[in-house]
Amino acid sequence: MWFKLSRVILRNRLFILIAIGAITLFMGYNARSVKMSYELAQMLPETDSTYIEYQQFKSVFGKDGNLIVVGINDPNLFQLKNFNAWYDLTHHIKAIQVDFVQDKKDTVVNGVTEALSMANLYTLKRNKAESRFDFEQVVEQKAPDQAYLDSLKTLLFDLPFYDGYLFKDSSDASLMVITIDTNVLDSKFRNELFQKIDEEVALFEQKTGIKVHKSGLPYIRANSTTKVKKEIQIFLLLSILITSLILYLFFRSFKATMYSMLVVCVGVVWSVGIQSLFGYKITILTGLIPPLIVVIGIPNCIFLLNKYHAEYKNHGNQIKALSRVIQKIGNAIFLTNTTTALGFATFIFTKSIILIEFGVLAAISIFTVFLLSIFIIPIIFSFLKEPKERHTKHLENKLMIKIVGLLEHLVKYRRKTIYLITIIIFGLSIVGISQITTTGNIIDDLPGDDPIVQDLKFFETHFNGVMPFEVVVDTKKKNGVFADNGKVLYKIQKLQKDLSAYDELSKPLSVVEAIKFSYQSYKKGRSKFYILPPATELKKLKKYVQNDDRKNRFSSFIDKENQITRISFQMADIGTQEMDELLKEIQPKIDSIFPPQEYKVTLTGTSVAFLKGTNYLVENLLTSLVLAIILIASLMSVLFSSVRMVLVSLVPNLLPLITTAGIMGYLGIPIKPSTILIFSIAFGISVDDTIHFLAKYRQELKHHKWGIKKSVYAALRETGVSMIYTSIVLFFGFGVFTVSSFGGTVALGMLVSVTLLFAMLADLLLLPSLLLSLDKALTTKAFKKEALIEIIDEEEDIDLEELEVKPIKHPETE
Repeated sequence: MWFKLSRVILRNRLFILIAIGAITLFMGYNARSVKMSYELAQMLPETDSTYIEYQQFKSVFGKDGNLIVVGINDPNLFQLKNFNAWYDLTHHIKAIQVDFVQDKKDTVVNGVTEALSMANLYTLKRNKAESRFDFEQVVEQKAPDQAYLDSLKTLLFDLPFYDGYLFKDSSDASLMVITIDTNVLDSKFRNELFQKIDEEVALFEQKTGIKVHKSGLPYIRANSTTKVKKEIQIFLLLSILITSLILYLFFRSFKATMYSMLVVCVGVVWSVGIQSLFGYKITILTGLIPPLIVVIGIPNCIFLLNKYHAEYKNHGNQIKALSRVIQKIGNAIFLTNTTTALGFATFIFTKSIILIEFGVLAAISIFTVFLLSIFIIPIIFSFLKEPKERHTKHLENKLMIKIVGLLEHLVKYRRKTIYLITIIIFGLSIVGISQITTTGNIIDDLPGDDPIVQDLKFFETHFNGVMPFEVVVDTKKKNGVFADNGKVLYKIQKLQKDLSAYDELSKPLSVVEAIKFSYQSYKKGRSKFYILPPATELKKLKKYVQNDDRKNRFSSFIDKENQITRISFQMADIGTQEMDELLKEIQPKIDSIFPPQEYKVTLTGTSVAFLKGTNYLVENLLTSLVLAIILIASLMSVLFSSVRMVLVSLVPNLLPLITTAGIMGYLGIPIKPSTILIFSIAFGISVDDTIHFLAKYRQELKHHKWGIKKSVYAALRETGVSMIYTSIVLFFGFGVFTVSSFGGTVALGMLVSVTLLFAMLADLLLLPSLLLSLDKALTTKAFKKEALIEIIDEEEDIDLEELEVKPIKHPETE
């Protein structure tokens, strides 16, 4: 098969290059339309109960993650100049408009639907004549003088409805709550909106000298998306620069470097084009694929060029050398790219959309870059002049020869030491693994000194957090919320009181708080009547609410049938483990107040969905790792026809994973979605070297008439240099991710690099040692038999007449 493929490739060089060029233009054209994802990543499958409950909540009450908070903590806010500046800031933000595309037409819309602060808050006024409540703004204009402002301050602090929500009576903290238009929030136009908000805030700081803090889920999402967009470009540029430099240092050839980079750059264009054709948006995961293609594609080129130069140096025939490259290395890198793609493809089984898209796109992209390398490298070098002596000098790299010689010496004479060190590392790793924790925060991938993290801590300190947490009470009957003389309302009040004991939760907003606010107004605004009134008083309030033609202001707390109501909290961004404990602790309190046989109470909101999503991903990613090991082991059993050989070959690939997990335990790096990815990716890549080594070992066994020692040492010498080269490329290639501002991406880059480094050492030291120590047990009759997938014998000759290509005029050499 591979001989026929080499003949097709070398006989149709020009046609293949034109076809690749045409496809690249097509992919490049489509790549222009790929879009960033501005929505919150969906981690849960659509069939999950938590996801379904969250969608039901949004269908009744709308989205819960569209609030931004702007906060200050200054005793001088109620100085005339400062308060008027706060008044201006509130009204200017509320009036912000942004460009928007609606129904495919450019238009201008209000990006902010509401901005509420102490400078424009509302109160209720009892209208006895019409038996209703009228909404009135407490602050209707800028304060004309300090005396007016002092009296206004007294009035504002006499509205307990807003205490803990817009201000803290016990401190100097105050905030502004900004509601963002959801259509703008889930589009690229939100960047303009946040930029204008930042400009208004900066102007306020300049006028007053008061430090302003900004947070909220939309703000965190927007900043994260902007960083992702910038980092994608940085990662791609760095990966190209670093791999280019390493390639040039290896081959000392501008052309070898340039054409290798051509392969991966075309691969990147195809990858982004495929992403556009599939309708996938750029996320924090799919944004990693272009630099991954560069890093994973370069080893293909290294193996091809190394084999080409070695073959040509051996017999001096360029066409024969290129044909052997396609046959021998084409077969090998097909298998290694298959295992790498399988490592990514297992993410498809997680049922999480963001991971499915990542797995599908990565697996397809890896196969496309394999095809590009097997086509482009042999074809381009067939047009170039034959390699000169200086082009093959890298094969005699003295440093590499010394390193491989040292490895061979250790395998020959220090096997016991290798085993002892392996056992010690394994033992220490197990201890480290026992210290690993599982957690996840919405912002835990950001560094502690990031302004977003610092601002979030401000709101957690003064207002207990900004992350949405919802308690939904379904009374299971129409008008159940107000039935039985307000029985449910008193239960809600009891639940709110119990949950107020938790520092992680803010003051709630609910229909009970709205009724208390209404009752205070009914009692002429006296703050002591900010209470849930008795049943007789509730009946009087009911008339006022029914007569209010703007009662839909309360619709965000209760459904149209008065059957379902919500209690809205903001909470701190605690870890998933702490969140899980919190939910388990409050659930019995809920059940004791709302018996499950009478009421259905659901805990939902972004915070709960994130917790469940994180736990779901960790569990499923562990499953995907096990699946990757099984699939790759199955592929290797087909390749080598020996179960024993497969089991032994897994040892040097699983040990680096265990070692990395141990390092995570010692360094306090928790298991979370961004770090659990490491293992499937690293395993899929690290097993490539094992396949290269064992394939060569099998060839050498035949050549040396099943002489195990000679075959092991020959395989080590033959594959050692290429394995070291590719491991260096992968180590530094994945290392580019450590410049990220996201902790998860940094951990991904660092830990995959370390894992691949350990994997290389295991393949070059532990695997040969095991083959020598277990020689007769491993070299079974099954292993000697022809495998279903066979790598062509090294000494098989090639009929050059079959490969005849038209002579061409070669360009000048370097």
